[in-house]
Amino acid sequence: MKKEEFFFDSRDNSSRIHAVRYTPKDREPVCVVQIIHGMAEYIERYEEFARFLTERGCVVTGNDHLGHGKSVGEDGLYGYFCEQDPATVLVRDVHRLKKLTQQMYPGLPYVIVGHSMGSFILRNYLTMYGSGITGAVIMGTGYQAKGAMAAAKCMVKLQKIFLGSRHVSKFSDKVSFGSYNRRIPDAKTEFDWLSKDEESVKRYIEDPLCGNVFTLNGFQTLTELIMRAHDPRRLQKIPAGLPLLVISGDADPLGDYGKGIPKVCQGLRRAGVKDVEMHLCETGRHELLNEPERARVMEVIYGWIQSHCLKANA
Repeated sequence: MKKEEFFFDSRDNSSRIHAVRYTPKDREPVCVVQIIHGMAEYIERYEEFARFLTERGCVVTGNDHLGHGKSVGEDGLYGYFCEQDPATVLVRDVHRLKKLTQQMYPGLPYVIVGHSMGSFILRNYLTMYGSGITGAVIMGTGYQAKGAMAAAKCMVKLQKIFLGSRHVSKFSDKVSFGSYNRRIPDAKTEFDWLSKDEESVKRYIEDPLCGNVFTLNGFQTLTELIMRAHDPRRLQKIPAGLPLLVISGDADPLGDYGKGIPKVCQGLRRAGVKDVEMHLCETGRHELLNEPERARVMEVIYGWIQSHCLKANA
């Protein structure tokens, strides 16, 4: 595959967003897949998945969010987005990349894949711009109780009064993720909940662009994205005929070990979305694309794209 790196202007009106594009070699593309990465990571972690897709004729693209990867400037801060409505800015940055890419590949089916925090950005995206894509894959997502999210929002607001939005909040990080290893009795690191693959977890820990603790601005943004993703009024704006795949591991604490994923699907169906497919991966932890069985996960995702997006477009 061919890899290109480029930058575009963020919707925060001051930052430059780093993005990548992977294209198939020696064949005409049949589809575009845009990836929305998760919290405290960056888009180039998905190169193995991009290679898998380009070998099957897909153009793959994605960007580093504000406060992540190479979108953090010299004076930037990891885990900080922007002051003015960052939850909307993140969605609009994804949409700007989508428009730039679609101009290059007009007429091709367009699928967006969102993982973890990226899944919540995607779920927001679908309520704003869902009519412009062919399908979406919501991966490693979760269902959070309204009361718990309201309490989290209040907690962050209170901290911001005394510490400011740029404060790196280890306290919020501990409250949010401190219990995620509790079902792993032999956990060797604080990030074992990400994957059963020890080498994958080791690479994550050793990568300076991964695992950065969010600022209070970052946690407030994440909370807002989650709350909006659960809002029934917003969900009703998703096109009824848009095919969706919701895929998660049944050992993923973010998805409440599989119990939260049917609730996500139920909320989408209740809002009128007709084609919602759920796939739970047995023993899969949070990062399905970094699990030992990731090849099978990739096949599931591509098989769904073939049956729901490529054949329908043809």
